[in-house]
Amino acid sequence: MSEKNKVAVRIAGNEYVIIGSESPEYIQKIALFVDRKVTEITRKNHLLSTSMASVLAAINMADEMFRANEELKNTTSALSELKKKHQELLEEAQRIKAENAKLKERESQLRIELTRRETELKEVRNALNTISNARNNN
Repeated sequence: MSEKNKVAVRIAGNEYVIIGSESPEYIQKIALFVDRKVTEITRKNHLLSTSMASVLAAINMADEMFRANEELKNTTSALSELKKKHQELLEEAQRIKAENAKLKERESQLRIELTRRETELKEVRNALNTISNARNNN
C-alpha cells in the first residue's frame, strides 16, 4: 500500500491538512490551484463569503473538468479513427508493393520475351537475306 502524506495547505486564508498518497509537492500544487480559483472569484465579487466563492470555484473547476473530459473523449475518438485509417493505408501500401513486385516480375518476363523475339526476328531476317542473296547470285 502506498505511503500517505500529510500536508498543511492554505486556501482562501484558511489552513487545511490534506492527506493523500501523492507527493507533498503535488498536493501543494493542487491546493495553490484551488486557492487561486477561489481568490479569483472573490476578487470579482467582494460580497461573496468564502464558502460561496468555494462553491463557485468548485462549479467552475467541475465545468473545466467536464469540458476537458469531453475534449479527451473527442481526441481519443479522433485518434482511434486516425489509427484505423493508418492501418488501412499500411495495408493498402502492402497491397500496392505486392502488386508492384508482380508487375516488375511481369515486366522482366516480357523483356525476356521481347529479347527472344528480337533474336528470332534477327534470325529470320538473316535467313531472308541469305535466301535473297543466294537468289540474286544465281
